[in-house]
Amino acid sequence: MSDNEGDQGPKSTFSTYMAEGDQLYHKGEYVKAIESYSTALILQPDDKNCLVARSKCYVKMGDSDNALRDAEASLKEDKEFFKGLYQKAEALYTMGDFEFALVFYHRGHKLRPELQEFRLGIQKAQEAIDNSVGSPSSVKLENKGDLSFFHKADEVKFLPPLHQNKKTPKSEKTAKQLLGELYSDKEYLEKLLKDEDLVKGKMRGGERLQDLILNCITYLDTRTEFWRQQKPIYARERDRKLMQQKWNKTRQNPPSDPTRFVLKSLEEIDAALTAGNAESSLKKAREVLKSVQCWSEEVVPNKKEVLGNLHSCIGNALIDLGKMDRALDNHQKDLDLARQCKLPEAKSRALDNVGRVYARIGKFPQAIDAWEEKIPLACGGLERTWLFHEIGRCYLELKRHTEARDYGVRSLAVADEIADEKWQLNACVLVAQSEMKLGNFKSGVAHFERALDRAKVLQDDPARDAIQKVT
Repeated sequence: MSDNEGDQGPKSTFSTYMAEGDQLYHKGEYVKAIESYSTALILQPDDKNCLVARSKCYVKMGDSDNALRDAEASLKEDKEFFKGLYQKAEALYTMGDFEFALVFYHRGHKLRPELQEFRLGIQKAQEAIDNSVGSPSSVKLENKGDLSFFHKADEVKFLPPLHQNKKTPKSEKTAKQLLGELYSDKEYLEKLLKDEDLVKGKMRGGERLQDLILNCITYLDTRTEFWRQQKPIYARERDRKLMQQKWNKTRQNPPSDPTRFVLKSLEEIDAALTAGNAESSLKKAREVLKSVQCWSEEVVPNKKEVLGNLHSCIGNALIDLGKMDRALDNHQKDLDLARQCKLPEAKSRALDNVGRVYARIGKFPQAIDAWEEKIPLACGGLERTWLFHEIGRCYLELKRHTEARDYGVRSLAVADEIADEKWQLNACVLVAQSEMKLGNFKSGVAHFERALDRAKVLQDDPARDAIQKVT
């Protein structure tokens, strides 16, 4: 949530912020999604679905502690809330606590055996344990929360510490690829472990060297498995891949290679923003921008495309810092460069961000202009149903109810095509609100009733309660 929005309070509804967060999550913009979910939680602090959604973002960012905290908060009032159980298992899995993750996957599976997510969770957690450890045994588990399930569920067997893992050529090759430079450290520690005289020694603090070495090896083994299971997360990975493909012909290997410098810098800028450090991201982006501006296009192919990406990064950081005017200026520069170079994906990205800034500061006509220009560039059903919905919401804010209804109908049609129940709910509410304002009460009630059905299917209690109050 931006500073400006925090001072003035949320400007829209809980459902709108939830929907915005869902769209941002699917686009991989996890920091922005967390901002939207956090704003929604200001309106409804204990909403368990919103807590789960924010927890999923934290998992994607690698912030396991906050992911686990939100997942546990979603279970505060209902210990058998299956989405919360699944998310707690996911958070524990991300932390590398595969045994505890397995417990909660089993607990959820016992409550909702028809859901494939729990079956897959059990499978991947068991595989993670099997890939990390050797023969069956018992392991002392640290208590991380409610283990009452342990007394109810079928027995779950656990395995010994990670350093007892039996090596295979395949697993060692994988470990070497994943650990990189750390693999040589792991080999060195394993050699130390074979020195019987050395491992009998103690540190100054009294800790045995053997225990210290084993703890280090265990940590590296745990990280190996974690990295094997997870995918790299970058907010604009697709953009960088596209640039990299275009630059491959001219790329050189020396460390002084400007292209390599730019690609690495973009990753660092995104990583800082994803971690919530907007100031650091902004500073790095500005430094790189100054450097690139001084280079010729012979040095950096697709220079204008690079500059557009950097302006986009700067704009996103400024949004997080609540500096909307300056954010808008940078996103507009990104848009100008995309138009000059005729880059449709960059243009779509820039129009998206320009529209978001205008909507955030309440300039709905300008937001509509940007987003309507983006319509032909939208890729996939999810992006189109979100886009139509947001344009419709802007028209609703402007009390232009006919246009709001028409875009709501378009959003609903796409949501039906892709069978997305969440966006069916959002679109139905938008159509219903517009129809009621237009005096078409029969149609309005019908769409509210359909929205109510979707809310029940999604177990979205706040949405259900809000709709019931209206109807």
